[in-house]
Amino acid sequence: MSIEKRVVIKVGSSSLTSRHGEISKIKLEKLTNEIAELKDAGHEVVLVSSGAVAAGYRKLGCLKRPDSLPEKQAAASIGQGLLMESYSHLFLSHGYVASQILILRSDFLDESRYQNVRNTLNVLLERGIIPIVNENDTLSTERLNFGDNDTLAAKVAGLVDADQLVILSDIDGLYDKNPTSHEDAKLIERVSEITDEIENAAGGSGSAVGTGGMKSKIEAVKIAMASGISTFLGNANKGNIIVDAVEEKATGTYFDCKKSVTILNQKKKWIAFHSGSKGEIIINADATERIVKNRKSLRLKEILQVEGRFEKGAVVRVVGSDEEEIARGLVKISSEDLGRMLQSQRDQVIDSTVIMEMGDFVCHIDAPITIGV
Repeated sequence: MSIEKRVVIKVGSSSLTSRHGEISKIKLEKLTNEIAELKDAGHEVVLVSSGAVAAGYRKLGCLKRPDSLPEKQAAASIGQGLLMESYSHLFLSHGYVASQILILRSDFLDESRYQNVRNTLNVLLERGIIPIVNENDTLSTERLNFGDNDTLAAKVAGLVDADQLVILSDIDGLYDKNPTSHEDAKLIERVSEITDEIENAAGGSGSAVGTGGMKSKIEAVKIAMASGISTFLGNANKGNIIVDAVEEKATGTYFDCKKSVTILNQKKKWIAFHSGSKGEIIINADATERIVKNRKSLRLKEILQVEGRFEKGAVVRVVGSDEEEIARGLVKISSEDLGRMLQSQRDQVIDSTVIMEMGDFVCHIDAPITIGV
C-alpha cells in the first residue's frame, strides 16, 4: 500500500487524562483507534504525547499537579511508564508496534544528535512502527519547557519532513478573540499567513493539567510553516477528529503554507530552529541590506563588532547595527581569529575574507519567524 501522508500528531495532557488527573482509558482508546485507522489507510504517523506528569503525580502521592521541578520529574518518571504501557497494549490490539523516544532540548542543539534522532525516526517509520515522542521530563533541568510539546511536535515534524502537523488539545482551534470571555468569538477556519492579528488572537491555556496555551501553538505553527508543513489545530474530544483533520474535513483551524515561501532544507532547519547561537556578529547597514535583498555571503570588512566566544563551524547570530537579528549561521573563523583580524591593519586580502557563506546561514527572509524558538 502506498504511503498517503506522513503525519505528526500532538496531543495535550488534558486530552489524555480524566478530570481527576489520571490516564483516561476511554480517551486513549479513542486516540489509538483513530491513529490505527490512519495507519490502515497507508499513512505514516508519529505521535508526540504529553501526559507523563499528569499520569504520574497521583501515584507519587500528590493531590494536585506538582509545581516544583523535582516533583514534576518524579511524577513523569512514574507516568511515562504507565502511558507507554497503555499505548503499547492498545496499538498491539490493532496489530501495530509502538516505540518510545524521549528527547531533551539539547538533543536538537547538537547537529550530530539531531541527525541521529532523525535517522532513528525514519527507520521506525519505514518499518511501520508508531514512534511516540515526549520531552525527557525526568532529565530536563530548564523546566518542562517545550510548551506542552507544541514546539517539540513542530520540530519533530520538520525533522521527519512531515506532510502535516495535527495539534490536538481541549479547544476547537484559533478564535478571533478568547472564547471563554467573549460570547461572540468566531473560529478562524483558514490561515495562510501569521499576521499581527493572528498573533494578537492567541490566548492562554484554559486547562489545569496542560502547560501550553494558544501562543505556544502559534509559535509551533510558525516553525511548521517555515518547514513547508501544513498544520491543523483542533479539539481532541471531537469524534473522528484525527482522520477528518488529515482528510481536511474536521472543524478547527487549518494553517496552509504559501507556495511562495522558501522551504528550508534540513541543514537550514537545524540552523534556524534548533542550533542555539554561540555568539553574535554585528554588521553594518550596507551589509544588512545586501544580505537580506541579495542573499550574499558575509565578509570581514562588513563586520562592526564580535560578541561571545565561538569556534570555527559554530552557529552565531548576525545582528544589524540596530541590534535586530537578521540571520544566523555557521562561521568559517573562530571568534579569537576574527577578533585578531578585526584589530589588525586591514588590507584588500583580509577585507575580502569570507566569514560566512550564504549557503551556511538562514536569513529571516527565508524563515520570517522568531528564530530559535
